[in-house]
Amino acid sequence: MAGRALPSLPQYRKDGVTRRLCASVHLDDDFAFEVDRDLTGDRLNAIGLTLGINFVALARHARVAVRRREALDRQLAWLGLALVVALLVGLWGLTGGHGSVAEVGLYGPLGVLAACWWLVHRAQSQARAAAQQVYRSPDTAEKLAPPVEPEAEAWLNEHAYKRANVLPYADAAALTNPFVGSGTAIRKAGVWQPIDVSKPAEAPGGGKLKIIPFDAVDLHTYVARHMESATGLEGLRVKNRLYVLGSNAYLLGELVPDRTRRPTAQIPKQLVQAGLQTPGAGMRTHLCLERIGQGGRIVVSMYLRAILNQPSLTWEVAAYAIPPLSGRFRRVDRLPVAPFDRWWSLVAHATSHTLPELSGALGRIRERGRRRRAGARLLKKVRRDITDQHMIYDYGAPDSLRERHADWDEAGYAERIDSQDFLYRLQQGVLTATEKFLQDHNVDTSSFDQAQQIISNQTYNIENVSNSNLGNHGQVNNNGQQGSGPPGQQGAATPAAKP
Repeated sequence: MAGRALPSLPQYRKDGVTRRLCASVHLDDDFAFEVDRDLTGDRLNAIGLTLGINFVALARHARVAVRRREALDRQLAWLGLALVVALLVGLWGLTGGHGSVAEVGLYGPLGVLAACWWLVHRAQSQARAAAQQVYRSPDTAEKLAPPVEPEAEAWLNEHAYKRANVLPYADAAALTNPFVGSGTAIRKAGVWQPIDVSKPAEAPGGGKLKIIPFDAVDLHTYVARHMESATGLEGLRVKNRLYVLGSNAYLLGELVPDRTRRPTAQIPKQLVQAGLQTPGAGMRTHLCLERIGQGGRIVVSMYLRAILNQPSLTWEVAAYAIPPLSGRFRRVDRLPVAPFDRWWSLVAHATSHTLPELSGALGRIRERGRRRRAGARLLKKVRRDITDQHMIYDYGAPDSLRERHADWDEAGYAERIDSQDFLYRLQQGVLTATEKFLQDHNVDTSSFDQAQQIISNQTYNIENVSNSNLGNHGQVNNNGQQGSGPPGQQGAATPAAKP
């Protein structure tokens, strides 16, 4: 019965992945520095799509975590120096027969070690409190940490899904596909059965109707507007986006207004449409459909491009999925919350980590400084080469943060079934919207009906995608055996970091 009143079951939070990542930067120093460098560091190449992550919130929490770690290392480094001085004074007192000085050498190191223990305990307590707060608080994640630099926040806001309409992709991806960071290819890029759009439809009273002229931009606009209703997928994200080969990005002045700075994420709408009507040099526009599963645990994307060459129309189609975050990000779930358990856990952590933290503080400071200087020198050299030598630089993004930390082993039955459902609905939605568009433009759909029968037989298999690899002719190899199932492959290895 329509409108049936039923109780509400508990739901995953829509920003669950953002909160889990924000919590993790407080608990994982390496991840915090990685995020801070990628999202707010000086760079020339683009960043991957947000794919359900609030980059502003994540950058803010990463900055808090990085500053806390750096402050702790500085304090421990000074205490390490004090410990050395105390030991030398004590040794001098013992060898020189100065009893009072020897006592200083005995109790001084103990005092220094006690201070180190307290600093490690306090830092870990603050980190855990911040992680649990952002993970469980009803407030939005970005309100729980202070802003980073205004320029960085403005740049990250540009990359919000609803705003970004262009993405340079790394040259290495040109050999496979431009959809960097979208995860595992569930259906590799290919074209659907061509459709004859040159024949007019039959008029109700006999004769033929006059075809209403249209172009690929009209079709993309129509499909984008009707996809949510055609698929029944509430919250479906739909966006026309221009994909640009990284080394060709400088040819588009609106994308790279300053060749020594990072590219923008927004360009005029007319350029996006031009990439559909008349693709440029390594520049094509795709209709991007993105459906985020419950709590953001899984992301399914479909990329479409209408190819209209009279008298035929076809769709270029590719489908991808990103599984849940890896187990590395579950630590926040296991933090003790009972008063005694929390107290004992912090005491045990501080006791076991004080000496390693103290002895490694100066080395960590030096290593971070070395990396910063090396990165700055590399950027300076690249910028000089761009300016003086007119070097062509690859501005493309090599991957996405969401893809980089995903793991198919974490995808359960529900996520795999939901992903298949999303993909089937997206495919059928495109077909339904295309048919309605052709009918509205008085095009005979008999050719479409024949193509649809072939297209609808295509399947999406996510069940074994994590241990399958492509064989010849798009077949799937399962444990070394070649079959006729749908293609699935692991994402490409993450390229080396770029400036």
